[in-house]
Amino acid sequence: MKISSIFFGVSLLQGCSAFQPTRFSGIQSTFSLSVSQQNLLEEPKTKEEDEESAVPYILARGDGSTGGGGLPMPKSDEDDGLKRPKVGAEMPNGRPSWFRVPAPSLAEDSRYVEVKDSLKDLNLNTVCEEAQCPNVGECWSGGTGTIMLLGDTCTRGCMFCAVNTDAKPPPPDPFEPFKTAEAVAQWGVDYIVLTSVDRDDIEDGGAGHFGHTVELLKHAKPELLVECLVSDFQGNLTSVETLATSGLDVYAHNVETVERLQKFVRDPRAGYKQSLSTLEHAKKAQPGLYTKTSLMLGLGETDEEVIQTMNDLRAVDVDVVTFGQYLRPTDNHLSVVEYVKPEKFDHFREVGEEMGFKYVASGPLVRSSYKAGEFYLEHMIKTERKQKEEAEI
Repeated sequence: MKISSIFFGVSLLQGCSAFQPTRFSGIQSTFSLSVSQQNLLEEPKTKEEDEESAVPYILARGDGSTGGGGLPMPKSDEDDGLKRPKVGAEMPNGRPSWFRVPAPSLAEDSRYVEVKDSLKDLNLNTVCEEAQCPNVGECWSGGTGTIMLLGDTCTRGCMFCAVNTDAKPPPPDPFEPFKTAEAVAQWGVDYIVLTSVDRDDIEDGGAGHFGHTVELLKHAKPELLVECLVSDFQGNLTSVETLATSGLDVYAHNVETVERLQKFVRDPRAGYKQSLSTLEHAKKAQPGLYTKTSLMLGLGETDEEVIQTMNDLRAVDVDVVTFGQYLRPTDNHLSVVEYVKPEKFDHFREVGEEMGFKYVASGPLVRSSYKAGEFYLEHMIKTERKQKEEAEI
């Protein structure tokens, strides 16, 4: 069976919140879903069961509208009301109803099992599992998966991320670019996303490894659209240029949060201006290249700060931005300050579209490599290129 589309990519490297145990039985003993992934799964219920359980759940667990709130900014000269996240801080009570996701099918002939088995056979690392993505059931059941190049261990320790960390990870597999290209050629997909953990232990941050993989993919299938979601390469613009000129179509790097919260959320080696500089240089190095970034909400940011971030992104000509809710992967990670309502996500989408972003994906469970966004990007890129070709004739 031809898999309709497999995306090699990373989501925001966000984990799932430690919610109540799922009612869906059998997952832990059958598949390697994390506890936090299982906690988001919901077994389909009858209308009568929904009506019976709604009120008791809200009373017993809360709906996420109370509690949390974060902490005041440290050493603030005045009480400006600004908040920040912290490990061990109070979490909101319960969770909103919009965070329930359907459980995947465990049938042996299901697409979920097909994708899982195919990735396992290729010995490729999936960010779906490593980063505990809440959309694993939906994406794998829809024939999409996400993979990390350069291993499954990151050299940085961002306080929102569930991926393994180590100062000296194992060396990358030199055959990985060839295996990836071969697998994609067999699947016959039209759009893929390549991603990786941060590899500060490698001189070029892994840019050459990425570039080689892109070149092999394009050689095997020239019409294939390739997105690379990468680190900031420690601000090394030579590495940025290496990747930007390798033949990829979308250069993605996540700024993760607003400028004020960077030091509380990201590893000290990352930075707001450093991230913006890599996105800006990628487009300068390869005119016509699409650039993309993502932000997590619910960490104490204000509306004004989110809009300022969008302005800063447009100032360096970023084309695509996505917004998703931050979800705590474990108790050892930053607590959620607030659950942002879907209406607020819609508002930021509208503001972004008015600013001139070519595409804005904004919603509680949106992640930077969320499959619906990739389908839209594929259509947008092909349409714009066709229009450009027709105009030149």
